[in-house]
Amino acid sequence: MSLLRASATIGVFTLASRLTGFARDSVIAAILGTGMVADAFFIAFKLPNLFRRLFAEGAFSAGFVPIFSTLLTRDGKDAAQRFTEEALAALTLTLLVLLAVFETFMPIVMLGLAPGFVSDPPKFDLAVELTRITFPYLVFVSVVSLMGGVLNSLGRFAGQAAAPVLLNLMLIGALLVFRDSLESNGHALAWGVFAAGILQLTGMAVACWRAGFRLRPRLPRLSPEVRELGRLMLPAVIGTGAAQVNIAVDIIIASLLPTGSVSYLFYADRLVQLPLGVVGVAVGTALLPLLSRQVGAGDHAGATTSLNRAIELVLLLCVPAAVALTLIAHPLVHVLFERGAFAPEATDATARALIAFAFGLPAYVLIKALSPPFFARKDTRTPVKIAVFALTLNVVLNLALMGPLLHVGLALATAISAWVNAGLLALVLRRRNQLVLDPRLRRALVRGALALAVMGGALWFGVQFLQPILAADGIAPWGAMAALVAGGMAVYGLGLQLLGAATIKDLRQLARGR
Repeated sequence: MSLLRASATIGVFTLASRLTGFARDSVIAAILGTGMVADAFFIAFKLPNLFRRLFAEGAFSAGFVPIFSTLLTRDGKDAAQRFTEEALAALTLTLLVLLAVFETFMPIVMLGLAPGFVSDPPKFDLAVELTRITFPYLVFVSVVSLMGGVLNSLGRFAGQAAAPVLLNLMLIGALLVFRDSLESNGHALAWGVFAAGILQLTGMAVACWRAGFRLRPRLPRLSPEVRELGRLMLPAVIGTGAAQVNIAVDIIIASLLPTGSVSYLFYADRLVQLPLGVVGVAVGTALLPLLSRQVGAGDHAGATTSLNRAIELVLLLCVPAAVALTLIAHPLVHVLFERGAFAPEATDATARALIAFAFGLPAYVLIKALSPPFFARKDTRTPVKIAVFALTLNVVLNLALMGPLLHVGLALATAISAWVNAGLLALVLRRRNQLVLDPRLRRALVRGALALAVMGGALWFGVQFLQPILAADGIAPWGAMAALVAGGMAVYGLGLQLLGAATIKDLRQLARGR
């Protein structure tokens, strides 16, 4: 499967998950708003996701996929399956120990994670209770990520990309069905997270079974492959751990800011996650197995070409997304979220955070594309060192900007540190001659910039013209927003075609792997 086709497969399912995620967040915003229950639930939802990225999607995947791909190619399916079962046993044991510790000491954990809640005992107690319900999700979703690594290495990307749709649908259903029937609406959402983990795990197990990998339980064993996995993971754990510490610092600082700050950042981040997931995660997920095979076969020229095409896709799609989110931030938040308990003041605060996050969007996605070349060569140390530096900078910027800019300062600090991270990754790859911009990429970037300027102007005039409709209530703003988005995409796509930055012929060649 070519890079574009694999990325498109992941992107389509990720788009579905993001759209259902918007529906989920719209329902949550209307019913919970940005008050005490919303802040408590978002903390409860954030904690297992922090550790999921640490143990599953970050360090574990970076070490697992290259080893699995090598074993599958060199020694066959049986060896790859044995390694997978051994890795699953080690991961599960680690997660169960972590789960027991956190469930026991959750009040102490919450004291460190959200110290600003201490002055509001009901809010603090609710956050502790909801987090105890959601934290087992970590175990389920981490195993899902491991199974996703297996399927991705086999060229089957749909299963893992579609799994988040189940989470979104489960949360919508839980909130609508059990609204006001449990202790709080936050409890309905927390139990929805728990149930979604079981549903996602079941779905991925079936997908693996259909792919011919019927994973059997094993006792943990330190085989040579598991030891190599640990060796590759350790630097990535430090780097990913630094990232999670940084996110935890963001939460701690946000909890010290006025009530609603945690929620503003959550809703703004959700909007940025659409292009980040559809493009960045898709390209990064598809690129790692492809580069692993090319590097393993000694095809370094092919690896360089694949990286160029990944950067081309990322920049041509994500820079216009960042510009669009900046230009339509306020009307977008108004249309998607402003109803029920979500007040106009929350719209203004969320839109400001969205603009700050959007500034870093191209960098967030570039990191997804620039990290796989290191991991494919089993170099997990270099990106970790860069990540630690960038995240340290993020903490410093958080503390410097939180005073004058409140929650917007936290979003801006994240964006700035992401650009530093992406720039340093590119610099190291360039010095190693692993990132050489080919003529096609250079041409596409210059011509794409011209198409972007035209799109930006068209969107700005569109927002001014449709402002009375966008500011209204009811169905009309949805139609106006759809027209803005579709019009911006059409203008940009036509500009790319006319300027020769990305023609239909180019896309066909990419889809065929040329």
